[in-house]
Amino acid sequence: MLARLKKALESLAYLWLIFLSWKWFAGQLDFNFNLACVLLSLAWLGLTAHGLSENLRTYFDILSRLKVRVPMIFGILLSSLVLFTPWQPEVTLARLFNPPELLAHILSPLPLLAAVELALWLLVYGAYKRNALRFKKQGHGPLPRGAWVNPPKEALQEGDMILTSGRIAKTLRESVGHGEVVVDLKRGELFTLTSYMEKGVLIQPLAQMTEKLTHGHYIALRLGKGFDEKQKSLVKGLTEIILEQNKLYQEEARLKRDKLYDFFHLPNFLRGWIEKKIPVSGYDWIGLFTGRRSQDRFTCVGVCLELYHRLGVKTSVYGTGLFGLGTGLFDPIMPTRFLADPAFRLLTVADKAKFEKSQN
Repeated sequence: MLARLKKALESLAYLWLIFLSWKWFAGQLDFNFNLACVLLSLAWLGLTAHGLSENLRTYFDILSRLKVRVPMIFGILLSSLVLFTPWQPEVTLARLFNPPELLAHILSPLPLLAAVELALWLLVYGAYKRNALRFKKQGHGPLPRGAWVNPPKEALQEGDMILTSGRIAKTLRESVGHGEVVVDLKRGELFTLTSYMEKGVLIQPLAQMTEKLTHGHYIALRLGKGFDEKQKSLVKGLTEIILEQNKLYQEEARLKRDKLYDFFHLPNFLRGWIEKKIPVSGYDWIGLFTGRRSQDRFTCVGVCLELYHRLGVKTSVYGTGLFGLGTGLFDPIMPTRFLADPAFRLLTVADKAKFEKSQN
């Protein structure tokens, strides 16, 4: 509840400052120009500093990076405008070559505040750049340094979440954009449970992904507390239930869509275009954009979460919405965010060394 309240307040703060920034661009703020710049920069600085540690920790998430970069660039611009007013080039150049006059200008109240803000923004920039060194670019986005990339199937176990690159990762400029969970269906080998846009929920042999690298690179997250014996006994049955629920949804959705086609007398070419763009596959298209979790249709990470939660595994709360009130708006469940979930730990090169030692 406290986390949702915090998110609601932060969302309102961002929306309010975005509104004020727009008013500033439009010249509609009821303040002296320099005062407006100082106050607006200060407000953005306070909000950015408030969430800085969390945004640096979740640097692998593009939203976290933008929540530092955009206010920082805007804040530096605002503070610089105050320092270098008036904007006549000859006056600015004259001050630069006249230290007493420059010092007198900077020490006047508003330019002095702007100079302090600028110094603080530069500290934020320094912290941001130092933090970036803790990550490396893998594919289209950053991953924590030391992550074990492409661990073999022998190093994985039931309950592990596998995050892969792919189309979504490329679109979002992130390292990973697809999720699968490793399950043991008592068939002599491990499988993964996931959902595809074209096919809906499915299971596939773990080896199919780890050996063929159909998605490019991948990493693995391991539950801090693995499945106990009771949970292991439930995995097979729950996986089959989820598959059956998704199959029934596809059949019902197919019938409804065909009825709509017939009702509107859509020509075959238009039906084919709709089927190509939005196929009836059991994939949760609404959940892709909102973070909603359904009981019978799923995104890739949505079906992973569904299995974890049916097994009683507690994870972070996802898809709570813009204001943290369960609205589901503007809050897609992006796979990269699982890297910050305390229920999991990232498999690292230390795990790789232990695995290789055990194989010798």
